[in-house]
Amino acid sequence: MENTPDNSQIPEKWAVPFFSMWAGQAISLVGSSLVQFALVWWMTKTTGSATVLAMASLISMLPQIILSPFAGALVDRWNRKWVMIVADSSIALATLVLIFLFATGNESIWAVYIILLIRSAGGAFHSPAESASISLMVPKTHLARIAGLNQTLGGIVNIIAPPIGALLISIFPLQSVLAIDVVTAAIAISILFFITIPKPPRQVSQANGTSAKTSYMQDLREGWVYIVAWPGLLGVALMAMVINFLLTPASSLIPLMVTQQYHGGAGQLGLVDSLFGIGIIVGGVILSAWGGFKKRILTSMLGILGIGVGVLIFGLLPAGWFYVALTGIFMLGAMQVFANGPLHAILQSAVDPDMQGRVFSLVGAGATAMAPLSLLVAGPVSDWLGVRTWYLIGGSACILMALIGLFIPAIMSIEENHQKKVVEVSTNPIS
Repeated sequence: MENTPDNSQIPEKWAVPFFSMWAGQAISLVGSSLVQFALVWWMTKTTGSATVLAMASLISMLPQIILSPFAGALVDRWNRKWVMIVADSSIALATLVLIFLFATGNESIWAVYIILLIRSAGGAFHSPAESASISLMVPKTHLARIAGLNQTLGGIVNIIAPPIGALLISIFPLQSVLAIDVVTAAIAISILFFITIPKPPRQVSQANGTSAKTSYMQDLREGWVYIVAWPGLLGVALMAMVINFLLTPASSLIPLMVTQQYHGGAGQLGLVDSLFGIGIIVGGVILSAWGGFKKRILTSMLGILGIGVGVLIFGLLPAGWFYVALTGIFMLGAMQVFANGPLHAILQSAVDPDMQGRVFSLVGAGATAMAPLSLLVAGPVSDWLGVRTWYLIGGSACILMALIGLFIPAIMSIEENHQKKVVEVSTNPIS
C-alpha cells in the first residue's frame, strides 16, 4: 500500500523549479517576519502588557497544535501545490483585513488576535505541504544540504527582520508595513502557479484506478499507526518533544539571565540575539557545504549534544564571564542547525511521500504542544530554585538524551529500517 521515496521520478534539471519555489517562499517569509515584528511592537506600545503579548504567543501556537494532526491527512490527500497557494492566499487576505482596520482607525487587540489565529491556521496547512513537497522535488543526496540552506535562511531572517521592521515602522504607518506581507505573499503565489510539484505515488495510483481510495478517517488513523508502529520514528518524535519542552523556557528566560545573572542591559540582550542568529547562519552554511555525516542521524545527535553544551555554558558561567558565555549562545544557534537539518532530511527521505503530510504535522504538533506546557512549569521552578536551574536541567538532559540515543538501535538505524516498516504497514492494511 505504501511507496518508498522514489528519486527516479525527479527530473535531472530539478534545481530550477525547486529553487524558484524556494525563492518565492523565502521572500514571503521575510514579509511574514516583518508583520510579526510590527504587530508585536504595536501591541507592546499600545498596551505595555506582558499578558497581552503572552496571549498573542499562545494564540499563534494553538492552531498549530490543534489543526496540524488533522491538516496533515488532508495535505496527503490534496494537491500540495494548491494547498500552499490557498494557505498563502488566506494569510494574505487576513492581512488585508487588518490593513483596512488600521487604515480606518478600527484596529483593536482582539482584531489582531483573530488575524494571528487565521495566519497560524494557514501555516498549519502550508508548512507540512511545503516540507512534504521537497522530497518529491529534490534528490535524496541533497536533502541535508537543502535543510541546512533553510536553517541559514531562518537565521538571516531572524537577524534582518527586527532592524528592518523597526526602520519601516519609524517611517511609514503600520498599515503600509503590513502591506509588504501581502506583496511578498503575492510573489510566492505567482511563482507557485508556474511550478509543477509531483503528486505522491498513492495519489497517482488512485487517479489511475490502480489502487482503492481511502476515507479521510482511514488516512488520519493510518498516520498515527505509521508513527507508533515504527520504533525509530516514534523515538525521534519523542526526543523532539522532550527537547522542545526543555529549550522553550531556556529561550524565554534569556532576558532574566542577561539582567539578573550577568547584570547586563538592552545592549547585551541584543548581542545575545545577534550571536544566536549568526550561529544559525554559520551552522547552516557549514551543513549546506558539508551535508553532514553519511549516517545523518549521527549529525543530529551531535547537534543535540552541542545544544546541551551551549545551554550549560550560557547558563552556568559566573556573572563576570558574560562575553565568554556568549560562545554558548553562538554554539546553541549553530548546533540547532546540526540537530534539526539532518533530522528533517531523514524524515523527507525515509518517510513515504504519501505519509509525509501526516508525519510532519503530527511530529510538529507534538513538539509545538510542549512549548506552553514547559512555560507553565519553568516559571514556578525558576522562581523557586533560580533561573540558572532550568539551564542546568535543560542542558544536562540534552546531553544525556544524545548519548542515550546513540545506543538505541531503533533510532540509530532509522534510515536503514524504513524498508522493513513499509512492508509491515503494507501487510497490515487499515480498515
